[in-house]
Amino acid sequence: MSAREELERVISRHRAYAGAPRRLRNDINFAPEDIAGARKAAVLILFGATGERELSGSMASEDLDLLFVERASTLRQHAGQVAFPGGGIDPEDRNPAAAALREAWEETGVQTSGIEVLGSLAETELPVTNFLVTPVLGWWHTESKVYPVDPGESAAVFRAPVAAMLNPRNRVTGVVQRDGRKFKSPAFEVGGHIIWGFTAIVIDQLFTELGWTKQWDASREIRMN
Repeated sequence: MSAREELERVISRHRAYAGAPRRLRNDINFAPEDIAGARKAAVLILFGATGERELSGSMASEDLDLLFVERASTLRQHAGQVAFPGGGIDPEDRNPAAAALREAWEETGVQTSGIEVLGSLAETELPVTNFLVTPVLGWWHTESKVYPVDPGESAAVFRAPVAAMLNPRNRVTGVVQRDGRKFKSPAFEVGGHIIWGFTAIVIDQLFTELGWTKQWDASREIRMN
């Protein structure tokens, strides 16, 4: 089965979760979520082809990469963290997919006409900022230049090979100490970047559902700010 077919299969399963937000485990949940009062947001998980190849529906997971943004260090929330392009759903957005595409264009300059939306995953809680986030899966069939559109918000835009993210040597557990408690999340060390927190949790869950995850040593911990 190709990577695209595996993605479509997972999306199909997630349709059954409609209206039932996914909750985080207690050891990675920094604060209680107010589901009733949570704001809606969407992020774009954009799969492209690694290297100079053109994206095709027959590619395997190792042939793909993902698009990320590194938040500016001056931001009030999530400063310096790596994230998917995305943000709050505005009233004029038709649906979460439209919001994710709009935010991706605003943050990275990506031409959204070159992206096919495959579908969405179930809403996932983001307790720190009290958002319910819909991950939208995109297929980048016609690539365009990407860059930090607003340096005040994004320090960098980069692509990470899925093969590198699946490599057990690049997987660690990110640890945060707050108010006498220890919180953990999956983390990925790729290309000089550390992807952790909510973004890494979503990736970890997706890779596991896809059957792509390779056994890795979760006892390898790094301290996060």
